[in-house]
Amino acid sequence: MAYTETTTTGYGTRVKNSFGGIVTGFVMFCLATALLWWNEGRAVKTDKMLNEAEKVCVVMENPQKKDAALDGELVCATAVATTEDSLVDNQYGIGAKAISLQRRVEYYQWTEESESKSEDKLGGKEVTTTTYTYKRDWVREPVASDEFKDPAYRGRNFVLTTVEESDQWAGNVTFGAYTLNESLIHRISSVEDMVLDIDSARIAAWNKEVALVAARQSGEEPDSQDRIHVSGNQVYYGLTPSSPAVGDVRVTFEKVVPAKVTLISQVDGETFKPFKSKNGKRFQTLVMGKKDAAEIFEAEHETNNMWLWVLRILGVLFVIGGLKSIFGIFETLLKVVPFLSSILGWGVGLVCTVVGIVWSIIIIALAWLFYRPLLGIGLLAVAAFLIWLFAFKGKSKLKELAAANQRAEAEV
Repeated sequence: MAYTETTTTGYGTRVKNSFGGIVTGFVMFCLATALLWWNEGRAVKTDKMLNEAEKVCVVMENPQKKDAALDGELVCATAVATTEDSLVDNQYGIGAKAISLQRRVEYYQWTEESESKSEDKLGGKEVTTTTYTYKRDWVREPVASDEFKDPAYRGRNFVLTTVEESDQWAGNVTFGAYTLNESLIHRISSVEDMVLDIDSARIAAWNKEVALVAARQSGEEPDSQDRIHVSGNQVYYGLTPSSPAVGDVRVTFEKVVPAKVTLISQVDGETFKPFKSKNGKRFQTLVMGKKDAAEIFEAEHETNNMWLWVLRILGVLFVIGGLKSIFGIFETLLKVVPFLSSILGWGVGLVCTVVGIVWSIIIIALAWLFYRPLLGIGLLAVAAFLIWLFAFKGKSKLKELAAANQRAEAEV
């Protein structure tokens, strides 16, 4: 059942908070502007670095044999990444000859979610209604239920045990006649489930420990029921894995096994190191399976372009959000009359959106002028057109829309 909490914020407090929003908005606006500038430079430098790397990259035909002539060259090569290292999880007494041994932990807990709705009242007050809902779910960390809003759910969480997650990686991974550096090793993703073989005495000891925790939670005497279940790649703490109860814990184990991989990196004696371009950017990569250099570089260019647009969009949104926080004080001052405030708020939001987009285009264009002048001139032309359109055409449109809103409110 949902739990509801209602809070009221007075007009004076809202105005005071709006002044704080000006500072926050200004900081957000400046950081977003810096992000837009930096992102354009990052994308251009990365693109140039990839183009430079693609031109000098050569194919290593036989990684199984060291070739002194390739020392210092940026190469594309395919071979099996493998290791003789044995990795051991001492806590669980398991191990494997693998590139990586990974332990993941989940807890079955009550979780709290909230949804808020705010309403302006005449006189400038704001009434906020927050609804809290609760459900049981698997999570990565124990949940502190003592902080739940609903008293009925406080203190209902506990765990039968706590386990640290861990990642172990082999220190010596070979690639034909060469060895891989740590960065390349961590890119290998040939993950398989481990088949667990845990000593029965260890399981019996865990059962006793967990029984004591369960007894303390229930207030009863410890029993002899099995609460440790080992199946496949999972250790389950709890009575019934198919029907989890709050407090249950499941620990899963995976390993990264030898696999065929393709890398692009600079040969450095018996190993590899990142390629350093003329602009200082560094590059090396490893992908699963057999790929040619053209495929890998195309994928890298696509990734660079994807991040360019993701960060552009985020930058524009933060610029607009910063402007709305700065000028939100005007909307707040009119909250004493919600009708007038909504009209002004709509207008402020529209102006901030248009100005934010134009400002972002200008920053991007200036960045391109610095890095790629021809494209920057084109973007500045677009920004100038938008400014003209907004300055000369936007005023009359705003008046029309405001009048339409007033007529609609009057009819209601």
